[in-house]
Amino acid sequence: MPPLHSEITEIFTGLGTLFETIDDALAAMPTELVFVSEETWKRICDAYRQERDRRLFTASFQNGQALYQASEGLRNRRPLLIEWKGPHRPPGDDTIPADLRIDHVYLVSCKYISKVLLNPSPHRLFRGLLLNEERSTENWFAVTAPEAFQRFYEATLYHLDLSHFPTDPVALTKEHKRHLKSALSDRQLPNETLRSQWQDLCSVVSNESAHIWSSRLTSSALQLRLLWRMLRIGGASYFVLGVDRRNHLRFRVSSTWDWTQRFELTALTVAPGSAGQPEVKWRATIVERRTNHSSIINGHIEIRWSHGRFVGAPEAKVYLDSPLEAVPGYERLT
Repeated sequence: MPPLHSEITEIFTGLGTLFETIDDALAAMPTELVFVSEETWKRICDAYRQERDRRLFTASFQNGQALYQASEGLRNRRPLLIEWKGPHRPPGDDTIPADLRIDHVYLVSCKYISKVLLNPSPHRLFRGLLLNEERSTENWFAVTAPEAFQRFYEATLYHLDLSHFPTDPVALTKEHKRHLKSALSDRQLPNETLRSQWQDLCSVVSNESAHIWSSRLTSSALQLRLLWRMLRIGGASYFVLGVDRRNHLRFRVSSTWDWTQRFELTALTVAPGSAGQPEVKWRATIVERRTNHSSIINGHIEIRWSHGRFVGAPEAKVYLDSPLEAVPGYERLT
C-alpha cells in the first residue's frame, strides 16, 4: 500500500482520540502528537483538502474516536501523548505490530485488514517456527524439491528457446532473471508442459514443506508459541483498528497472559494443500476453559516467488481463512 495511505490510516486514528471533528484536528498539528514531521503533516493535510481518499480519512478518524470512547480503551480520557512509529521499523523481531503508542501504555495497530498475517521466509516459518530472527535467502523450491525444480527450469528454457542460459538455475544473473520474469509475467503459464511441470513442483514442495513443519512441531508448547506468532499475539494487549472493503474492524487483542487464562490449544495440525502455488494448510482447535466450547481456526501458507518467477527468494505468506472475529483472543471493541 502506498506510504500516504499508511500515514493517513495511522495519524488520523491518533487524531480521532483527540478531537471531535476532522476540521478541528487539522487546524494545527497537536502538541500531543509526536514524531510526525512538518513535511508529513503538510502532506496529509493537503491530501485531505484535495479530497483524496476521503473514506479512508473518515474511517480512520472514526476508529480513533471509537478507541477514545471504548470501555476497554481510553474511556473518554483525552490522551496526553500519542507517539507515531512512522516508517521506521525495528531491526529485530516485533511480535506486536503497533503503529501508535498512547500515553506509554496503549498500543495500536492501524491496518487495512487483510487475510495475510505474516510474510516470512519459508526457512524461518517451517524450520524456525518463527521463534528466532534468522533470515535465509535460500531457494525453498530447490531445497525441498530439487529434481522437480530442475525439470521445471529446463522445461522453461526449452519452451522459451533459451539454450544459452545456465543449466543450473542457481547461476542465473540479474539480467537472466529479468528476462524470465518478463517472459513468464502472465498469471497462466503459456504451455501445457510447463503447467504440468509446475504442478508437479507445487505438489512436491507442498508435501515436503508440510513434512518439515510437522516434524518440528514436537510439543504442545512449540505449537502454542507458533500459533501465537502467526496470530500476532504477544506479551502485551493491543488494539487493532482498521477497515476492510466495507466495514470498520475494531478489536482488542489479548496478551499471551490473558489468552492462557481463557483458552487452551488442543491441536495444531498441518497438511499439504493443492492450489496454483505450493500450499500448506494449518488448523488450530482451541477450547475456552470456562465454557468448554471448542472452536476451529483455519489458515494456509502460500509459498511463492516474491518478485515473479525465478526472481528473488520464495516467501511464505501466512493466511487466515477464518473470520478475524472468530479467532480466540480477538475481542470486539466495545
